[in-house]
Amino acid sequence: MTRVCLVGDDDVNLRYELLSRETSREALATQDLREPFENTVGIETVSLGGAVALVNDLDWYLVRFVDEALILEPSVSETEWLSRDLATAIRDDEVDPAETGRFLKVYGVEYPEREPAEADTGNGASGPTGDAEQPSETTTEGAGTGTESAEPEEPPQLVEPMLLARTGGKLPEYDLRDVEETLVVRVTESEFEG
Repeated sequence: MTRVCLVGDDDVNLRYELLSRETSREALATQDLREPFENTVGIETVSLGGAVALVNDLDWYLVRFVDEALILEPSVSETEWLSRDLATAIRDDEVDPAETGRFLKVYGVEYPEREPAEADTGNGASGPTGDAEQPSETTTEGAGTGTESAEPEEPPQLVEPMLLARTGGKLPEYDLRDVEETLVVRVTESEFEG
């Protein structure tokens, strides 16, 4: 499955903005919406073409409320996301997927502060890849089971993107903040230079 992650602008509640408007609400009505990161909307689609088409359908809203539209296409990379422009170029056969890993935007991933007792009882499988792949456990299920915390776990936050160029196949180190994890997004050369 191809995944889309819409990252909301800092000054909006993205889920509210998308669902409070009839056209975007209808476009998303059949989707299982998730929140893999703070102020994001995550959606699964069947293909890269479907993901790009969905993002294009929501363009009016993306211009107004979204900072970034990211797409994770497993046939390109299991762990590195694609910018909207790069995903479109790959879909349109303008770029060979094998040649897309040089120009990157890397986000730090910060987790909300937890009480020490909560940290000790965690499942030990948290992380941006795990959260993004399995967010239904914290966003759509678990309410009222009596076996989980009364409050849903807050999603991690994407912080301070940094543009990096990969040389020799090695990913440069993210050094804007002290974070344990990062989210890597492949971008086009023009996005990198812009």
